Amino acid sequence: MYTKIYLKKNKLAAVKRFHPWIFSGAIQRIEKPVEDGELVEVCAPNGNFLAIGYYQDNTIAIRVLSFKKEEINANFWNETIKRAYNLREQLQITTDLSTNAYRLFHAEGDHIPGLIIDIYDKVAVVQCHSIGIHQRIEQIKNALIHVYGNKLDAVYDKSKGTLPKEYAKDKENRYLFGKTDNQTIKENKNMFQVNWEEGQKTGFFLDQRDNRNLLAQYASGKSVLNTFCYSGGFSIYALNAGASLVHSVDVSKKAIEWTNENAEINTFEGGHEAYAMDVLKFLKQTDQKYDIVVVDPPAYAKSQKARHNAIQGYKRLNIAAFKKVKKGGLMFTFSCSQVVNRALFSHTILAAALESGRKIRVLHHLSQPADHPMNIFHPEGNYLKGLVLSVDD
Repeated sequence: MYTKIYLKKNKLAAVKRFHPWIFSGAIQRIEKPVEDGELVEVCAPNGNFLAIGYYQDNTIAIRVLSFKKEEINANFWNETIKRAYNLREQLQITTDLSTNAYRLFHAEGDHIPGLIIDIYDKVAVVQCHSIGIHQRIEQIKNALIHVYGNKLDAVYDKSKGTLPKEYAKDKENRYLFGKTDNQTIKENKNMFQVNWEEGQKTGFFLDQRDNRNLLAQYASGKSVLNTFCYSGGFSIYALNAGASLVHSVDVSKKAIEWTNENAEINTFEGGHEAYAMDVLKFLKQTDQKYDIVVVDPPAYAKSQKARHNAIQGYKRLNIAAFKKVKKGGLMFTFSCSQVVNRALFSHTILAAALESGRKIRVLHHLSQPADHPMNIFHPEGNYLKGLVLSVDD
């Protein structure tokens, strides 16, 4: 059915353990020349079937779509999207009246590497991270319409920035179906305007939903500093939960505009100030201390080579943040760098705690919510790490 790619005899273990990535070094031979994005059949040296995937001339050469011998057609995508929807239905997030935004599809966590789909009320925002997925985006769009029917007003392709540059140079982010203005969503009754056309990722960081809700449980009457605030997720939760004062900081002026806009559409009694400023510079310049400090930086490391510098960056940042927590206060600190695993993140925070000289206890270990599932055969999917720390002198 598809061009066959044969693996080396000593490189079969990972695919037999259902890991969805096959590296270029595992390939013994390719039956005939293949193009980037082309579907291929993965075989053992003796020709036994192993998987169906799509090829890309890169370190990760094949990403597996199925460990069954099947055709990757419209029916495959209909069943794949329906299976993902059924899980969110089981999580009761598709019918939650207090929340109308969630992740429908989480790449390897939903058994399809390279595919992200976020739902913002009646809009699906699709982000493809590889050529093989983007070449099938029409089938994916049709599957979304098949599953959602009239519950969907628009499907938007937000893939240009996440695809290889050479392939993406003549591609544009665009509506694949319908069209609608950026809109206001609900998340645990908090209101946010989401701009999927201009915003980061698909427009909003849905993976912090549960962690924002946890912050709200501690925020009443407290002063809160939210660093790397983006559009103000933690800030709005804190304010709506009764925080007395919230300061939001982000180096992006656009992010601060969005944070202030989100503050305007929510009703709260506490004070809010937002600063378009480098976070480390703000931490060094401000004399104020806070009851709660949130440290949620972007991924400092996107490759193994960058990991050492990233760890040093996390350490410096957390040392500076510890100094701004009042005695008996809390710090929520995170890393979303996939190459910094949970143990390494914890060791980095330990090093920062030692250097800060403060007495620190761990109250919560945090991760991504259930609509961002981790494939047990793909531990790399456990990307979001967080700790809630109690900080004393």
